[in-house]
This record gives sequence, C-alpha cells and structure tokens, in this order.
Amino acid sequence: MKMKHSTALLLMIATLLAGLATTAWGQSADPITITLPPSSVLNPANAGLRASTNLEILGTGPVVGKPEYYGPPFGGLFYETPSSLACVYQFEAGPAGCNPYATSFNPSGGAGAIAVVDAYNDFNAYTDLSNYSAQFGVGAINPTSFIVVYAPYGGGTPGSCLGSVPGPVPPPAELTGWDVEESLDIEMAHAMAPAATLYLVEAQSDYFSDLFCAVTVASNLVQAAGGGEVSMSWGGGEFSGETAYDPVFTTPSVVYFASAGDGPGVIYPSASPNVVAVGGTTISRNLATGKYISENTWQQGGGGISAVEARPSYQSGISSKVGAWRGTPDVSADANPITGVWVLDTLTYGPGTWYIVGGTSVSSPLWAGVVNAAEAATPPFAASSKAELTKLYADTTGFGDITVGNCGPYMGYFAGTGWDFCTGIGSPRKYTGK
Repeated sequence: MKMKHSTALLLMIATLLAGLATTAWGQSADPITITLPPSSVLNPANAGLRASTNLEILGTGPVVGKPEYYGPPFGGLFYETPSSLACVYQFEAGPAGCNPYATSFNPSGGAGAIAVVDAYNDFNAYTDLSNYSAQFGVGAINPTSFIVVYAPYGGGTPGSCLGSVPGPVPPPAELTGWDVEESLDIEMAHAMAPAATLYLVEAQSDYFSDLFCAVTVASNLVQAAGGGEVSMSWGGGEFSGETAYDPVFTTPSVVYFASAGDGPGVIYPSASPNVVAVGGTTISRNLATGKYISENTWQQGGGGISAVEARPSYQSGISSKVGAWRGTPDVSADANPITGVWVLDTLTYGPGTWYIVGGTSVSSPLWAGVVNAAEAATPPFAASSKAELTKLYADTTGFGDITVGNCGPYMGYFAGTGWDFCTGIGSPRKYTGK
C-alpha cells in the first residue's frame, strides 16, 4: 500500500497519536486504551440466556482515514491486514518479516459456504464488505457470493425456530457493538476464504433462543451449499443445561467454530464438544521495522476446564491436563487488540469508519476461513466438527506451537510444548492437516 504524504495526512496522524476522536461511547483517550462495546460486557446473570460478543477495540473508537495512512515512517502502527496474516501464517508468500505495509498476497481459496451468525441487523454489511475487499485487494463480492439472511424468532427448544426463513428484519445494530462484530466476522471470513459463498445470518436478538435458531438456519444453508463452516464469535458463561444445546452443532458436513472468550475461564458454545473452540494469541513485531518477531499468548484469552461438558474422545491424548472434562481452547490465532486487525464498519458513523479490533471474535471467523480454504484444496469437507477436531488433534504439524506466555485466573496457566489452556494446539501454519 502506498503512503500519502500531505498536511492532511500529518494532521490525521497527530490526531491518532493524540487520542483519536470522540467515540461511540463518548470517550477520548490515548490510543493504547482498550474499549469494550456494550455487547462485550459479560454479565454473569445472562448465562444460558443471552450472549455477549468477544471483541475489543483499540483506542476509543473509529480511526480517521484508511489503513494505508498509518504505515511507516510514523512507526509502531503495524496492525494486521489479510495479506500480513496470510504471510505470518504461511498461507501465501510475503517479504521477510511480513510487514503489513509491504505484504500484498492474499488468500485466494475457498469453496462451499461459510455462515457467520450474529444478532441484529447491519444494513451496511454488503457495502462495507465490498469496500473492505477493495481496500485490501481481497476477492470481490457480488449478490450471489455474499447473502444476508434474516432468521426467524427462536422457538421453545434449543435450535428451533418460529416461522419460516426469512424472518422479519431484525432490530438495527447501531451503537450495540454487534455492528462492529458483524463487519469483523464477515470481513475476516471472506479474507481467509474469498472463493467460498458467505452467508451473514442475523438473529432477531442476542438471546440464545434467537441465536441458536439462527445457527440452525446457518447450518441448513451451509449443508445445502455442499458443506463448510459456521462461525459464532459470541458466547456466555457455562450453565447446567448447556448439553441440551450440543445437538444443534451436529448438522452433517458442517464444522462449527466459536470464540473461546476474552477473559479467564470457559464460555458456551465454545465449550461444546461439537464445536471448535478458538482462543487468542499476540503477534509481536519490531517497533521500528514492523517485522514479525514471534507469536505468544494473549493474556486475556479464554480457556480452561469445562464444569459441565465431559472430555471428548479427541482430547484423550491430553487427559493428564484436563482430566475427565472438556478443555478449551482447541486452536488459536491473533486476538490481542494491541496487535489487532483493521475492520471497516460504517453503520454508526458513516463512510470511512475504520476500527482496529481484537478479541477472540477475530480468531473464530479467521479459523473458519482457514479450514474452508484448506478443505477446498483437498476435498471433501469434514463430516462434522468432531471429525475435524479429531484430525486437528491427530496431526499438529500444521501448527505454530505457542510456548511463551501465560493466561487464565491469576495468570496461572502457562503456554508450553503441545496443547495448553492459553492457545490450545496453537495457531495455523499453512493448510496442512486442516
């Protein structure tokens, strides 16, 4: 990406470094401030009832200007792009160090479908995804390759719906945090697998009843497309009745991904044995050159031992670590907002509204796209999440094993060789074994 040198540019850089502009939540602060949108504030009383997003925004809100404005020589603003992630994770070639402002090769694979499930309506989703793709040179979209579907209201049993598809238009997502979530999810999934058909399935609310109806709708769409993935970047605290929801994630030829959370402990639905739980990492870069140094834990990443779900067969090899219970996460990828990704979301503040976003809401759609592209290259699609997880745990050669850092309650979990509570098996390297 070319830099643009002008008085206006210098003013924008000064604005960013001084604290950016007033944000959606009426704050102004240093850009290292981390802002939680309302949707990401986890309320323990909502366990089993309502879901929270797992995203965090670097700074206090939207950035003025496009990502290309903030590269060198201004220093230190090396936030991730589709091509820089493809370079770090070795999906595509790139320069030594994978500097985000020097990489240019994006993933190009994908087949079947990926469905992203979120709450509420983002009526700018198509336009934002199209402009995001143009900004970074990602595969173009059209009305047949990106489709928004309104799910009906949820029924009285897990995953059931009231009425047919499409349902009514959901309430607007402005100022809820779900607006940024939806843009993040579709942009990241599309960036990793641009040749896959992408569905955005919008639930009527953030209540589990509505969200799991939307998951059922998403599952049927993906299965009808020949197979693929469903990504859920949301979740909530575990609850005693969660095993009744586990069958929702068993549609044949569909692999389910969910964020492992942005704080110590285990959340649902990532705790389900029928879901790939995706945790978070930190990408460390040289302050002066932007070159990749290493990948380590994200200390806020979720993970731990489920209090409800029994250990699945694919985790038998780590029984010494998890005992008789399900351990999360299974895999991980960049989620630290300080090493976050660029996201375009114009629903609240209009054209040109970019954010730098982290949280395990980044890593779940990223992994959904990675597995889609991997399986498109070596078909067929996995028969189920359990089949995919069995494959991942059996062959870890296609992973970067994160061995540095800690996480969890009182920072008491430590990364180490093999699976751990901070990053699971690790982050992706190439498409091997996926």
